Formats: sequence, C-alpha cells, structure tokens
Amino acid sequence: MTDSPYSPVALITGGGSGIGAAVARQLLDAGYRVTVTGRGEERLRAFAKELGDPDGLLTITGNAADYGDVRSAVDATLTAYGRLDTVVANAGFATHDSVADGDPAGWPEMVLTNVLGPALLVRASVEALKATRGRIVLVGSVAGFVPTPGNIYGATKWAVTGLAENTRRQVTEWGVGVTLIAPGRVETPFWDGYGSLPPGNLLTSEQIADSVVWAIRQPAGVDVNTVVVRPVGQPN
Repeated sequence: MTDSPYSPVALITGGGSGIGAAVARQLLDAGYRVTVTGRGEERLRAFAKELGDPDGLLTITGNAADYGDVRSAVDATLTAYGRLDTVVANAGFATHDSVADGDPAGWPEMVLTNVLGPALLVRASVEALKATRGRIVLVGSVAGFVPTPGNIYGATKWAVTGLAENTRRQVTEWGVGVTLIAPGRVETPFWDGYGSLPPGNLLTSEQIADSVVWAIRQPAGVDVNTVVVRPVGQPN
C-alpha cells in the first residue's frame, strides 16, 4: 500500500463491518489512505487489527447521525492526511418491521441514521471535496426504488435516492461527483436484527465494494450517478 502525502483519502461511515469494511479493504489495497467511523470501538479496533494496523487506516468512534461527531471525523481526517477525496455514506440499519404493526420506538434512530446521516456527511465534507474535486458515494438500496408493503426502512432509502440526485445537482458545478450505489440482497450484519438471512441468492459485501470502488475510481470528469446491483434471481 502506498502511504504518501499525495495518495488519495477516503472517509467511510459504518466502516467497521459489512460493505463499509469491504470498501475500506479494497481502497487500502488500491493505495488510498482511509478513515472508517462507527459506533462500536471494539469492532473498529478488531477491524484495524485484522488488517495489521496499517499506517494508512484511521478509525474513529462516532455517531453518523450526530453532526459534531461527523464534523470531528472529517477534521481528524484532514489533520491526519491533509486532504479528502472521497466520502462514503454507508452507515445505516433496518428495524425490519412495518408501518402497520412495527414498534415505533426504533424508528427515530433508523430515520436519523439512514437519512440525516448522509446529509450531515455531505455538509461536513463538501468544502474539502471542492478542493480535490472529489466524490460523494451514498449507499442506498433497491428498497429505495421498489415499494415494499409497509416498509419504513425502504422509505428511508427512497429519501437517500432523492438526496443523491438533489446533492448532485448542487455540487456538480464545483467539480464534485455523486454516486448512489443501491444494493439488492447482500449477506452482511444488516440481517442480524431480522433473525435469519433472506432466501435465495445473496451478493457479498466484496461484490458491492467492487461497484463502489469502480465508481470512485472513474477518470476525472466522469460522474457515474446511479448503480443498482442485484443478485441474479432477485425479482424485485
């Protein structure tokens, strides 16, 4: 891995496991310096240890839905690495219930993490991204394109779909790209609260990371905006 003042820098929220961790691994292998954030300090520490505690990896504990935490993560990244080229708004979760029979107690945290979180990351990082003409990646979902009965998580991802295009229309004049990556069913810790993996074929975190990194590494001036990735066999 190259670790120099000129190598590009990425910040990934929810980067200690699943898709975020897979993106971090691929970017580190590609020579990026990477910051990953997450709420679980032990999980972040274990992730760094798994990779051999590389010099080009910074882990920061924080809440993706708290602007103070997000701003601190951006500032710490700029202090450590001197630049910021890419942010990946990956943090998110589902309560796996419905509007008609779910438990409303869990909804505020889900809405704040899934919808407010990406907006806060854009707000905190946009000035640094202007300087590098960098890229914003929002991890959405197929559920943000295909309605599902009663699905509040899906509604949050519809909001992310809209946020991606609304953001693109503002920041494109500053040379900043915006990509929405919308996965279908993926085998990740996302399903832990569901109780089991869904039936049928599932993608891996690494396969989604392939799409994220492909979008990030497009040539200058190329803005890939929406990538929907499903496993073969997923009808919706």
